[in-house]
Amino acid sequence: MNAESDERGKGAATAVPTTATGDVTAVVTGDGADGERPLGSRAPEFVKARRTLHLSWQVGVFIVGLAVVVAGVIMLPLPGPGWLVIFGGMAIWATEFVWAQLVLRWTKRKVTEAAQKALDPRVRRRNLILTTVGVVIVAVLLAIYLWKFGIVMPWKIDE
Repeated sequence: MNAESDERGKGAATAVPTTATGDVTAVVTGDGADGERPLGSRAPEFVKARRTLHLSWQVGVFIVGLAVVVAGVIMLPLPGPGWLVIFGGMAIWATEFVWAQLVLRWTKRKVTEAAQKALDPRVRRRNLILTTVGVVIVAVLLAIYLWKFGIVMPWKIDE
């Protein structure tokens, strides 16, 4: 075991300067129960050891992630899985950038909270009642319209 894995049980957060680049990499350690990986670059070590190569790597990751996010934004009004592609681009960015990792963790927490809230029996009962009331109102309005105007086809078939 290395020193980093020994520190995980203590729940401390440290900033570790990398030797070759001089950058500071944030290492967040916890109890390991939540299964979250430490923040920071996931580039291979030989890439992180050389500053220009690591910078090129980051630019490449940013451009690929940006292309995927832009494709997802284009898919929002067009056919396609827009939000899924946007989150895929964020996941690409999260391989290299701490801010994207934090955004993805926040999004994951919010989605989990929404799923748990949706499974609450009181919320499900309320949603079922609201849906039933909405369907009844639409059915009554449709019946009134058909009673008043009838069904008129837009084409004429007299034969």
